Amino acid sequence: MPRFDRLTPETAVGASRELLGELVERHGTVGDMVATMAHSPAVLGGYLQLSRAMRRAKLDRKVSELISIAVQAQQGCGICLASHIDAARSLGIAEHEIELAHQGVSSNPAVAAFIRLGLQVYREPASITDEQIDELRALGHSDRAIADVVGVVSLNVLTGAFNLVAGLAPSGHSGQLQRPADDA
Repeated sequence: MPRFDRLTPETAVGASRELLGELVERHGTVGDMVATMAHSPAVLGGYLQLSRAMRRAKLDRKVSELISIAVQAQQGCGICLASHIDAARSLGIAEHEIELAHQGVSSNPAVAAFIRLGLQVYREPASITDEQIDELRALGHSDRAIADVVGVVSLNVLTGAFNLVAGLAPSGHSGQLQRPADDA
């Protein structure tokens, strides 16, 4: 059950009113998380800026979604997990790869290394070693892509933590891995 009310451009104040107004004008509506984030103009503005910045990341979108699935499986945000699973499916990622990411692994060694890095950034970034970074480079990953993993994890921590604190839950499904009807 939500702990905070959804705000609208009419009920929000200050910078949040402006931000929500712009978003509604451009998109027609905003989701529960954004409408609830409007309680803090700093959080809403920070989320929007980081989200926009991460769209310029050089990290492959499929890899980003697999990292996000792994992080959200650990963090426990059902809304985020469901969203990233849906995004992965829409990108054509195979169901078995989505399931592996949920477990924090991948059948592709280069992707698996990025998922491991993402989970380590999430859990204990101080434990990352020079050897791990060298391994990522040996797998062909650029320093920019390695840095982008930190951004992906940061965005997931922000959105997942916010949703959990705000008491937001997925509507329509539990955020668990669900097979499409034609796989049943």
